[in-house]
Amino acid sequence: MVKQVNWGVLGTANIAKKATIPAMLKADNCNLYGIAGRKKEKVDEFKDTFGFKNAYYSLDEMLEDKNIDAVYIPLPNHLHKEWVIKAARKGKHVLCEKPLAGREEDVREMIHVCEEEGVVFMEAFAYLHSPFIKEVKEVIDSGAIGELSFMETVFVTPRAADENIRMNLETLGGSVYDLGCYNISLILTMFAEEPEEVKAMAHFTDKKIDDFATGYFEFADGKKASFTTGMCSAQRGDRFFIYGTEGILEAPVPFNQEGEITYYIVKDDIKEKHTVFAPNNYTLEVEQLGKCITEGEQPYVSNDFSIINARTIDRVLENMGYN
Repeated sequence: MVKQVNWGVLGTANIAKKATIPAMLKADNCNLYGIAGRKKEKVDEFKDTFGFKNAYYSLDEMLEDKNIDAVYIPLPNHLHKEWVIKAARKGKHVLCEKPLAGREEDVREMIHVCEEEGVVFMEAFAYLHSPFIKEVKEVIDSGAIGELSFMETVFVTPRAADENIRMNLETLGGSVYDLGCYNISLILTMFAEEPEEVKAMAHFTDKKIDDFATGYFEFADGKKASFTTGMCSAQRGDRFFIYGTEGILEAPVPFNQEGEITYYIVKDDIKEKHTVFAPNNYTLEVEQLGKCITEGEQPYVSNDFSIINARTIDRVLENMGYN
C-alpha cells in the first residue's frame, strides 16, 4: 500500500482550484487533509467541492495542526516568503508556487529555513516533471541535433484585468514574474548553466507593470537564447524551438500540456514527427514531493536550480528597469 501524505492547501487561489487540487485528487500518495483561507465562503466551497477533511478559516490555524505533513502554497507572489518560513517553522514540508519570491536573497532565506527545520521544499514548476520535457532534454543531450547553439521560447496570454494581482507592483505582478519565469526556467534546464550575459527590455503599464518583455542570454561558449513573454495577445500562445549544429527541435507545445504531445526534429529539410504521452504534470509534481517525504527522493526541482532561476530573473528585471 502506498504511504499517504496529509496535505494542506494554504489559500484558495485560482491555480489551486483549476489545476493543482484536481490533480492532487489523482495522486496516489496524496490525502486532501485540509483547506485554509481567510474567506469562510470560499473555504467551505473548496471543502465541499474537493472533499477536504478539514477547513480552517485562518492560515495560521492550519499550520498548528500536527496531522498535516505538507502544505501547498498558491498565495500571491509577495506572500510566498512569509508563509513558506512560517510553514517550515511548524515542521511542514512545502510545495510553493512559482516564482518563489521577488529576489534571490529571499529565496536563499526560504531555503535556509527549510533546511534548518529539516523539511522538503520545492518550487512548483509542474511542467518540469513532464515526460515530454525530460525527453526533449535527453534528445538535446544525446546530440541528436548536434551541438546546442540557440534556443527561443515564447509564452503570451491575454491581458489580465487591472485589479488582478498579476497587474500590480505590490503583489510582484508582471509578465516576467507570472509567465517569463517559465521561459527562463526552461532555458536554464536545457542549457544546464547560467548565462554570462543578460539583456532585456519591456513595455510598462501606468502601474509600472511589465505587460510585455523580451530578453537575450549569452552563455560562456557563445550559445545564445531568447525569450518573449507578455499579457498582450488575443489568445494564449506557447512554443519553443531549439537549434543545433545539425538540426532543429520544434515544439509548438503549451507549458503543462498533458496527453499525447507532438514535437518535431528537422534535419536537411526533413521534418520527423515525435510523440510522447504526458500524464497530468501537477499530479506528477505532488506525487514526487510525496515520495521525497516518504521515500527520501530528492526534489526534481532542486533548491540549487531555484536559486539560479531567481538570480537570472533578478538580472532580467534589473536590466529591463523593473522597480
